[in-house]
Amino acid sequence: MGRDHAVVAIAGQIGVVASVALNLAALAFYLHGRIFGASAGEKEAGKKMKKAAAVAPSSGKPPVAPDSTINLDHGDPTMFEAFWRGTMGEHATLVIPGWQTMSYFSDVGNLCWFLEPGFEREVRRLHRLVGNAATEGYHVLVGTGSMQLFQAALYALSPPAEAGPISVVSPVPFYSSYPAVTDFLKSGRYRWAGDANTFEGDEYIELVCSPSNPDGGIRQAVLKSKSGKAMHDLAYYWPQYTPITHMLAHDIMLFTVSKCTGHAGTRIGWALVKDREVAKKMNMFLELNTIGVSKDSQLRAAKVLEAVADAYERQPADLTGDASLLFHYARRQMTCRWRALRAAVAASGIFTLPDEVAGFCTFAKDTVSANPAFAWLRCDKEGVEDLEVFLREHKIITRSGTRFGADPKVVRISMVDTDEAFGIFVDRLAAMK
Repeated sequence: MGRDHAVVAIAGQIGVVASVALNLAALAFYLHGRIFGASAGEKEAGKKMKKAAAVAPSSGKPPVAPDSTINLDHGDPTMFEAFWRGTMGEHATLVIPGWQTMSYFSDVGNLCWFLEPGFEREVRRLHRLVGNAATEGYHVLVGTGSMQLFQAALYALSPPAEAGPISVVSPVPFYSSYPAVTDFLKSGRYRWAGDANTFEGDEYIELVCSPSNPDGGIRQAVLKSKSGKAMHDLAYYWPQYTPITHMLAHDIMLFTVSKCTGHAGTRIGWALVKDREVAKKMNMFLELNTIGVSKDSQLRAAKVLEAVADAYERQPADLTGDASLLFHYARRQMTCRWRALRAAVAASGIFTLPDEVAGFCTFAKDTVSANPAFAWLRCDKEGVEDLEVFLREHKIITRSGTRFGADPKVVRISMVDTDEAFGIFVDRLAAMK
């Protein structure tokens, strides 16, 4: 086994050297053409290189028109696309040679042997920059989105099946996927038990989503039993959505690239896990579930996170007008959207939203308002008992409060869709009486 490890380590070193050599060759090719002009053969080779690097984009969601049905059910973060289409897109561009990332293994000396070292490095770097979560003394695990890590943590925190299923709870309104994902495999180790506020018992796994999906509120664990366990879902604890008030240091903290940078399609999440034995059990789940996580996606995510951190190191963080600063850009966008939504609600007169809250943000070094990724909209109009149905009649698709353990007169609405979809939505909402 030791010899195998040595062979893998040497192969990794050779791969790194080869990758560097390839990039240096490409740079030399480029500079030669710029300075001396390219021959016909070089031009043809250049065309082939560009063709090989080009990737045809998927169609994604269809464009919207003024009379379109607007789907704001999912938190699809397409709002970020304009940022990455700008100058920052070049900084996040990555070319992966055909021979690279072919092995299952990334770092055989790491507890999470399929974790790309570059991705781990950028995760820790970004948390140090933002100051939202401690990384010193934590194990980093990578997953196919944070929901795979959520399942891995349920497995790691639950007792053996013969002990009977442990209760999994979360305070209402809880994230709508928690019940479905918890019970999907009908595991004998754990089961969904509903609202943490009404739960009675000493043994449980409490899911703490903060800022809360769906209402954006800051949450702490409700239950205090010494034999209970907590998992913190911090997907939205980034400065575009909420003031960063503390560097959190919980036992298990889950994050995702999709809500941090907008790259939902990359399908990468990560967990910061304090206890080594828990981390080992989570890693075992990931091994058995998917034999690791896509290295190509990890390299893409690492490049994106690197671009975000590099921009802040190049520019002072107080340059709020700089289009290269992701969190400043996204905060401006979210602030404008929430201002427009509150104006539409006021113009309509039949809806209400949670009160606006503010706090001192250690990242922005200023007092800022929270701008949640979702709006928790309630209807006060007489005769409207099911707001999801009412809005669907106006060609707006949302997610009913019943999916979150709440009542049907409230819905969750995505605030991170495209500018076009959001603009049509607020115009329709303002016109409802």
